[in-house]
Amino acid sequence: MNIAVVDAFDLPEWLGVEPVTWHAVEGLDSGHLVVGRLRGDAPGIVREHILDLLAVDAAYPRTVCPDEQRHAVHQAWRFGEVALLDVDGRVAAGVPGTGFTADLACEALRRFARSVGASDGAYTVAITI
Repeated sequence: MNIAVVDAFDLPEWLGVEPVTWHAVEGLDSGHLVVGRLRGDAPGIVREHILDLLAVDAAYPRTVCPDEQRHAVHQAWRFGEVALLDVDGRVAAGVPGTGFTADLACEALRRFARSVGASDGAYTVAITI
């Protein structure tokens, strides 16, 4: 797995100015990686962007995230932010831990929304159970 840090300013502008819904493609119990998609909710315009959730501390059967990027994720989280990662060409929000609960997924997406400059209440989360 190739993983690199991504700057939120490199993402499409609409993620910070339009209402957006994040849809989990799989359930949160799918492991350290939850595949997801952002969809713009502006009337008459269909926009989508990949956004997965990656729990960077999972280490079995092998380490999920290199130490440098894992450190960046933990540092961002400690300061109330989220580190964005390019994981094999897909954008992911890096989260400390080994898996996801609904609360942790929502917190990661709240931090993501803030990182792209979205106003409070602009993001909706749809989780598959």
